[in-house]
Amino acid sequence: MAVNAGPPLVSRPNSNDYFDLDDVLATQERIPCKLEVQIYNLGFLDPSSEGDHLHSGSKLELPLWLARELCSRRRKIVSVEIPKGYKESYREILKADANVVDLHRLGPYFYEIGTKLMHFEYDENPQIVKAIQETFIKRFRKIMDSSQNAPNEDSTSLTSKLDHLERQLFEKGKKGIKEFLQWEAGQMSKLTTSDTVINHRKRKRSALD
Repeated sequence: MAVNAGPPLVSRPNSNDYFDLDDVLATQERIPCKLEVQIYNLGFLDPSSEGDHLHSGSKLELPLWLARELCSRRRKIVSVEIPKGYKESYREILKADANVVDLHRLGPYFYEIGTKLMHFEYDENPQIVKAIQETFIKRFRKIMDSSQNAPNEDSTSLTSKLDHLERQLFEKGKKGIKEFLQWEAGQMSKLTTSDTVINHRKRKRSALD
């Protein structure tokens, strides 16, 4: 029986994997921005604009990857506002009872987007990080308990409110308990080593070499 560990919760804000489809999809999520300069001949990007140009102060939503390029220490073409799911009002809701919140509705990549927001130097960054970590910790046990109790059931209703990372953890937990029950019933020939352990051993051997 092999139970693989899920992906890490926190990654470096500026780290991107070109071949990671989840990273590509996450950075396509749109976040609210405000123009700090006038941009010519791109008025069509703002549905509410009646002119040919985008004026300084205009508000629009841009994909996270584009907002990150336009808001950096080298240039400040836009300023990026905190998405609603990470604002204080929502952080208070998560703090009160994280388990009842529909994270998928707030953003299917809630945790991934939250870590990438650290690229932007918000004053509230420490509070956002704390809220993300506490939310994950509070929801983790319920997610794993649910996955252990539904090895052979349709899990759609159980995962509808989970973000992408949580769904991955749920499926891994479900797969793990299903394989354990098969082994216990004699339907599996032997236990197998987790991929995580195998990869750790390979890295250890490489370091020694």
